[in-house]
Amino acid sequence: MVAYIIGIILVVIVLIIVGLVFRKRAYDMVDRLESWKLDIMDRNVASQLGRVKNLNLTGETQEKFETWKERWETILNKELPDIEENLFDAEQAADRYQFTKSKKVLSKGEQILNSIENDIKRILQEVDELLAAEASSRKDIEEIQPGLKILRKEISQNRYQFGKAESHFDKQIDELEAAVEQYEELAMSGNYIQAAQLVNEMKADMEVLDVQIKAFPEIYKQCKHDLPAQLDELLSGIKSMEDDGYRVGHLAFEKEIRTYQDRLLDGVRSLNEGNTSEVEKVMIEIEERIKEMYELLEKEALAKNYLETKFSGYQFSLDKLSNSFYDTKKEVEHLKQAYYFEDADMERYLSLEKTVTKLKDQLDDIAEELENDDTAHTEIREQVEEGFTQIEELEERHEAFKKQIQNLRKDELEAKAKLSEMHDQLYDVKRKLKKSNIPGVPNYIWSMLETASNKNKRVIVTIENQPLDMSEVQQSLGEAKKSVDHVIEQTDFMLEQAYLTEQVIQYANRYRSSNPILAAKLAESERLFRSYEYELALEQAAKAIEEVEPGALKRIESTQSVMAE
Repeated sequence: MVAYIIGIILVVIVLIIVGLVFRKRAYDMVDRLESWKLDIMDRNVASQLGRVKNLNLTGETQEKFETWKERWETILNKELPDIEENLFDAEQAADRYQFTKSKKVLSKGEQILNSIENDIKRILQEVDELLAAEASSRKDIEEIQPGLKILRKEISQNRYQFGKAESHFDKQIDELEAAVEQYEELAMSGNYIQAAQLVNEMKADMEVLDVQIKAFPEIYKQCKHDLPAQLDELLSGIKSMEDDGYRVGHLAFEKEIRTYQDRLLDGVRSLNEGNTSEVEKVMIEIEERIKEMYELLEKEALAKNYLETKFSGYQFSLDKLSNSFYDTKKEVEHLKQAYYFEDADMERYLSLEKTVTKLKDQLDDIAEELENDDTAHTEIREQVEEGFTQIEELEERHEAFKKQIQNLRKDELEAKAKLSEMHDQLYDVKRKLKKSNIPGVPNYIWSMLETASNKNKRVIVTIENQPLDMSEVQQSLGEAKKSVDHVIEQTDFMLEQAYLTEQVIQYANRYRSSNPILAAKLAESERLFRSYEYELALEQAAKAIEEVEPGALKRIESTQSVMAE
């Protein structure tokens, strides 16, 4: 029971503490909103609104001022006092521990104060905007008025430079001056925002007008005088070139120039009405095209001069190449009787012949074009320049081909020289074998000699064939060379083995009487030696001496090498 009472007491204490905390929070909120309310009441909004009184309080300005003033008075006389009552109600509710009600009342009060803050901020911003708009537009209008006088003066003093467009620009200045009067009316009636918008439009229009007026005299002069004069001069130059034999008719410039002259006349009419943008585009197009025309005419003049100085040289170069190729052609016909030409060589030859013929035909066409007036010199020049390039390339190919056919004879002579050399080499091998003191020559050496000799004969047959096929000659020559080199190598090796065998046997004879086994092996080696089995004989003798005196074979080989040197 006691514990139950203590628990109740503790709960009550906790509730009291919680209530005190919530009440403290409510009081703090009331104090904060009260301070906020007092801060708003102390603000000098009325003096800020008083700045507007320096303007004309009529029309739009008066309406705005009345609206701002009414809203501020509502804040001071109604909304802020209502906030005071709300704060008192919230404080009483907190005293009675009606925290939900207190919180609701305080939340509503905070919302009202936020709304008031936003309204004050908006009012002051609108006031600043109105005053800034009035000051800015007044400053701009003070610059616009003298600017319009300067523009009108510039037109009146240079009327001849504007032609009929003078009335157009005067009308635009009149419209701007009328806009200035409209601004004055709007300002007098207190419509400063509309007046500021009007001034901004006037500034933009005046900037455009100022640019047009300053640029117009030069545009008008270019369109009416300068460009027509340039076109007349260009047309006269074209006629003079035609009289001097230049082929410019294919360019069709005369018709194009007439079209541009008509477009310039239309441009002058547009300028008299004050329209410059489209005319400027046409003028830029004509200026660029005149430049292009002069470049093309200059190109035609250079081409004519080029042909007058280079065409005879082109004829000479082509004739020289043609004559040189004719000599080559006769040589090829002669060589074809003695030599076989590969397909690739004949293709190169026929390609040269075809290109030379084509250039000669083209030369006739060019000569005919020069006689007639149908083809432009620039086009003919391109053909001649390309022809020079082809001649240079053909000369290189022709020289390479001539060297190639000249090499046919050279290769034939070299093949015969190599054949003679190999014949001498075989003779030397046979002579070397006869002079050697060996018991006899193994059959495989005679067989290789016969093979090499037959291959040499095969080379002779291929060389004597008509027409001569050098690829076949080179192939048979290579096979014969390989066979001759092989027989020389094998013969030298066989003789070295035979001589070394003799040396080994002679060296081993010192042990013969004292070593029956060695004597038997040497006897076998001598038998093989006499049977022309020199490799086996050397192997038998070397084995026998190495068993008795290790390292003896190397010493015998070294001695033989020194003697051979």
